[in-house]
Amino acid sequence: MTEAPDIPQATRRRHDREIVALAVPAFGALVAEPLFVMADSAIVGHLGTAQLAGLGVASALLTTAVSVFVFLAYATTAAVARRVGAGDLPAALRQGMDGIWLALLLGIAVIAVFLPLAPGIVELFGASSTAAPYATSYLRISALGIPPMLIVLAATGVLRGLHDTRTPLYVAVAGFVTNAALNAGLVYGAGLGIAGSAWGTVIAQCGMAAVYLTVVVRGARRHGASLRPDAAGIRASAQAGVPLLVRTLSLRAMTMIATAVAARLGDADIAAHQIVLSLWNLLSFALDAIAIAGQAIIGRYLGADDAQGARQACRRMVQWGIATGVVLGVLVVIARPLFLPLFTSDSGVKDAALPALLLVALAQPVCGIVFVLDGVLMGAGDGPYLAGAMVVTLVIFAPVALLVPTLGGGLTAVWAAMALMMTVRMLTLWLRTRSGRWIVTGATR
Repeated sequence: MTEAPDIPQATRRRHDREIVALAVPAFGALVAEPLFVMADSAIVGHLGTAQLAGLGVASALLTTAVSVFVFLAYATTAAVARRVGAGDLPAALRQGMDGIWLALLLGIAVIAVFLPLAPGIVELFGASSTAAPYATSYLRISALGIPPMLIVLAATGVLRGLHDTRTPLYVAVAGFVTNAALNAGLVYGAGLGIAGSAWGTVIAQCGMAAVYLTVVVRGARRHGASLRPDAAGIRASAQAGVPLLVRTLSLRAMTMIATAVAARLGDADIAAHQIVLSLWNLLSFALDAIAIAGQAIIGRYLGADDAQGARQACRRMVQWGIATGVVLGVLVVIARPLFLPLFTSDSGVKDAALPALLLVALAQPVCGIVFVLDGVLMGAGDGPYLAGAMVVTLVIFAPVALLVPTLGGGLTAVWAAMALMMTVRMLTLWLRTRSGRWIVTGATR
């Protein structure tokens, strides 16, 4: 995918050890995060259908609000890794603190929107009259947990940039266990109902943020990095994050378009789409773990002025992405008959999902390349190109997906459009890495 001399065997082994050491814990942390919502759903579901429906609306809103700011992790990882590569740990930690201060400011701004406007937002998303009060209550309380969650994103980026993916794993697992215990105790033991679930989650999120802050602040003090907010540094972090925000919003738009089109096809198709999308997201965690390793490794090489090392690492990670994608694709094909009965007994839903799952399987090697190169360019700080490439992909994907109800093909056509989207992304990323323009060395880009 990028010009580089053949990689010596010893170098390949070193890359392999480093990729595994970073990617495996990162995968564990990524998988632990969705368990928060699953635990809430399991506990609140026993309160009643209206409460569960309210939780579903509020959780979707909160998940979207937090995922939009995932650039806090991505941009911070790249910036910190560059300075680590340059051998300047104080500057790396100072950069990390700027990202954390930005996360706090953004979190406060989100609270200022969600608290007064919660009823209107819930109504806008179509909650029923019975579910709306529960959704509003959960949303208002849980909004208080957004600042700590954004701090967690930024601090995770700091630790990833320092090549520490184990601490995020430990914190994620501890946070999940704490969240489940608090929710059960507050919902049923204290009799707070859905509000207890929201408070339990907020407390767990605050605890996670406190642990992250303790780790980062200790590191900053140990290396003499300032902890005070720096306007110029915060502004630089925000500017680096804007292109990644555009990238994330474009990606979210494509997922929403696919879901909206599937909903227009009928109940069986949208139900099957939800099942296929849940598997797609799970597979993405495995590939994203390699991308996270790529962000940290590429950033470090470029910060150390080692362009050849960055090229070799990129090539090796692409090989990992392809191999992982092939394995995941084979597993999906083998598990298709076993996977669907876990979610539905409706033959119509199964019939709609089976060919879509085959497309998902065939797309996995392409997805492996996309995730890895996405991580490589993020690690290189090539956000503006990533933003432009994703907008181009959206412009191509949207009309193709929106024509599905007219041209026919059902859910299979929707997921063919998703496979096309990943192919376009692969081509745009391949062209960039092939050009070598992403290779900009030094402590800052």
